[in-house]
Amino acid sequence: MWLAFGLVHSPVSAQDVQGAHVSIELNAVQQVEGSCRVSFLVQNGYAIDIEQAVYEAVLFDVDGRVDRLTLFDFGALPSARPRVRQFIVPGLACGSLGRLLINGAETCTGTNLPEDACGKDLDLRSRTDVEVLG
Repeated sequence: MWLAFGLVHSPVSAQDVQGAHVSIELNAVQQVEGSCRVSFLVQNGYAIDIEQAVYEAVLFDVDGRVDRLTLFDFGALPSARPRVRQFIVPGLACGSLGRLLINGAETCTGTNLPEDACGKDLDLRSRTDVEVLG
């Protein structure tokens, strides 16, 4: 007696991919003429390109006080490809930056991108003395 097993192929959506997320690493901070340049290494772990990702960030000084609230526009994030994004924060001494809180995604667009793709399971890291929270 022979048994036949058939495999049914069904398309997998980005929502079904376990572990798909965006990772943001604060890679460097550098003082530049009265401003602080912050450099991020960001990677889109989804199988779909993110057309635009904008994050609301809160910058805290070394004493834990809010210095400012700002938006970081990371632009397009292609699937599975690391990107470096740099932002100049005017009037900020890098040495006074103690923590950076990613408050959430202000904008997150992409064709067939899962809801809350830019915020769900966000992986945050820092290679600097500045703590990154989310």
